[in-house]
Amino acid sequence: MEGMNKGECGVDDWEEFGNGGIDCFSSDYVLPHKESSGGGCRFSKFEQLEQQKEPFLDHRSFEDRKFNVLDPLLPACPNQIAMLREIQEEIEDIVDPKKHNEHPFSSSSLDLLKDYTEGRRRLNIEPSKADLAGKKLSTEEIMRIAGAKFIQSCTRKADVGSMLNNPFDLCFSGLSDEETKNVELAETLLASAEKVGNQQYDRARKLLNQCDLLSSNNGNPVQRVVHYFSEALRKRIDRETGREASQGLESEVFDVDEAVMIPNPTIQACHEGIPFYQVPHFAGTQAIAENMAETKRIHLIDLKIRNGLQWTVLMQALASSRNECPLELLKITAVGTNSKKHIEDTGNRLKSFAQTINIPFSFKIVMVSDMLVLKEDLFELDADEELAIYSEYALKSLIGQPNQLDHLMQFFRSINPCIMVMIEVEANHNSRVFVHRFIETLFYFSAYFDCVDACMEHNDSDIRMVIESIYLGEGIRNIVASEGEERKIRNVKIDVWRKFFAQFGMVETDQSEASLYQANFVIKKFASGSSCTFDMDEKSLLIGWKGTPILSLSTWKFMPQE
Repeated sequence: MEGMNKGECGVDDWEEFGNGGIDCFSSDYVLPHKESSGGGCRFSKFEQLEQQKEPFLDHRSFEDRKFNVLDPLLPACPNQIAMLREIQEEIEDIVDPKKHNEHPFSSSSLDLLKDYTEGRRRLNIEPSKADLAGKKLSTEEIMRIAGAKFIQSCTRKADVGSMLNNPFDLCFSGLSDEETKNVELAETLLASAEKVGNQQYDRARKLLNQCDLLSSNNGNPVQRVVHYFSEALRKRIDRETGREASQGLESEVFDVDEAVMIPNPTIQACHEGIPFYQVPHFAGTQAIAENMAETKRIHLIDLKIRNGLQWTVLMQALASSRNECPLELLKITAVGTNSKKHIEDTGNRLKSFAQTINIPFSFKIVMVSDMLVLKEDLFELDADEELAIYSEYALKSLIGQPNQLDHLMQFFRSINPCIMVMIEVEANHNSRVFVHRFIETLFYFSAYFDCVDACMEHNDSDIRMVIESIYLGEGIRNIVASEGEERKIRNVKIDVWRKFFAQFGMVETDQSEASLYQANFVIKKFASGSSCTFDMDEKSLLIGWKGTPILSLSTWKFMPQE
């Protein structure tokens, strides 16, 4: 605590949103690309907070590592040529530009993929020379190269025979044998997704057969990513062709939000090993502590309390920094729609912790069938207490129920909190176009798998496999294989939330220097912390892995009503 002391129903029909007629939650709407006003800030921005040196520096996007797909390269071995023949048999229909009109998604999908391969959807991070020297490619970089190869295959005007006469296009200069094979595997996965998007299921299955042969859930990160995406594509094919497989259906009843509320070795390993779990907790609770520095009675409403670890952080901060303004009461009200027993267990753990550090503490539970029944009478609001809202991955679950989300925002406005802290996934996983959604999801999870591989390398491999197969795998399966009401995971980026909140008179507030200091302070505790990257999107803190956005932390308040 050293640092702390310092310091489809509904959603697919939303065509008319805001003033521009934009379906904002479909995430097909993307604001024009612009350089971040705050600049990239892997570490330099936050270290300047400690040292109080020169102003923040701007950095460019990570585009230094470019690969020329036309360079003459290493000779291809026979199995590589065989794979190329197989792949090209499956994508020859989109090699001819005249056939693009038969599949209207192809052109726009390739444009989106190009954005990723050219680094336009990355944080504004400039890598150091040390980062580039002698290091093997990350999982996301492999996907970028595979994307460039796939675009080349789809847009060149040569016929299949001329491609086979130039097998050098299979690899890139400087890649190891393993990296070359990983690029080929990822390219095959992209080709299979294109086939699924075009409803060419027989051809997609052939490509997926190749993916299955070359991937596994215990291989390298690229192989593991391909394994779970291949599994999800097969499940989608089975659903769309009416041949729903019985395997994997048990995942539909697995509730990730409920699972993370129960203390277990996997959750503990995630919290201790992966930076994304602690950084927003420290920075977010710092924002609450600052906004309530002179408040004697604090009331926090937690929309999805999970295991409550963030509140132990806040309690420690309050216990060590309230000498001039003693705390009379810290009250937490947890809102839940299910799993009351787990919420009660979380409350009991927080009560015990509060007693150990002499924090006056109260814990309440508000159980509701859905957010439409929320009203002030349920919350025991007192006039002499200051109110804050905490939403950690809570609002995204309501994107599919816009009436509930609207009601929740109106309720927030009626109780007028002094601050709302929001932590959400920073990714577009809600496009109504399947191939778009697949590409966005593939690059996001590629970075996440790369992070898990680096951060959990000293842990039991069984724990890593649980994280990937259940927690991450469930997300992949739901986003890729499901549609309509079955698709529960509908993440959108901060620019979409910003536009939505504006409809309710909410404005974004600045991240304080102390909150940014907390982010940097926490990240230094992790062995792989140098790979965790930060950037500012207007007033929101974006937290990423090697330049790929993973989540956002933002703070909000309501404009005074006229």
